[in-house]
Amino acid sequence: MPQAEPERDGPEAAGVPAGAQKEGKGLLDGSIHSFVLRSGRLTEAQRRAIGRFGAKYIFPFTEAHLDLDSLFPEKKPLVLEIGFGMGQATWQIAQERAQFNYLGIEVHTPGVGRLIIDLERHGLGNVRIIQHDAIEVLKTMVPPESLAGIHVFYPDPWPKKRHHKRRLMQDTVVALMAEKLAAGGYLYFVTDIEEYASHARAALDSCAALRNQFEGYAPHQAWRPETKFEHFAKDSGRGTFELLYIKR
Repeated sequence: MPQAEPERDGPEAAGVPAGAQKEGKGLLDGSIHSFVLRSGRLTEAQRRAIGRFGAKYIFPFTEAHLDLDSLFPEKKPLVLEIGFGMGQATWQIAQERAQFNYLGIEVHTPGVGRLIIDLERHGLGNVRIIQHDAIEVLKTMVPPESLAGIHVFYPDPWPKKRHHKRRLMQDTVVALMAEKLAAGGYLYFVTDIEEYASHARAALDSCAALRNQFEGYAPHQAWRPETKFEHFAKDSGRGTFELLYIKR
């Protein structure tokens, strides 16, 4: 199980929209992280894919706004995915909804390598990757009102109460996400943990810039593929809880 980091005092989070609550401040100032780097096994195929094609797909972290038009061969509305795991949903959505460009953020190297393999295999040019902390990327690299959508699929639920401070879907982080969405842009969240879904819904409802597209949880969006993880969750008796909000 992931081990919690000790609390550290940090400066006040920068770039938080006015009126945002303090929940999640540690994630924004970097004193707390929503992930733990694990030493997952990197296969030889994944290593080769990164070595051969990494420069084509992986964009390095910088402390400046991205020139979004320079990232992709064609100019299209941009969707950001936070924590794409092994990238199975990522490449399938990019193939199914080719009218968008996709920027995937993931810290774990095996997932980056696996996604690159699939992008090459299917000839997809509308996906780019940043291997870095998603919150830092949002704060420093993504211009305000530049995103057509944000995908957050099955983030770590951090089920123990003492670890809830690590959860991605907190008031200040949701406010930061909303700031980066263009008017009419969407935020699509999915989890198999009902308690986390309720927590995320409260954070989303607290953001005045966002409006729930449904009365409560959203129906499954047909263009989002079910991954092996999702099948495993359903086989284990867990449901799927989806939230779809739009920038006002």
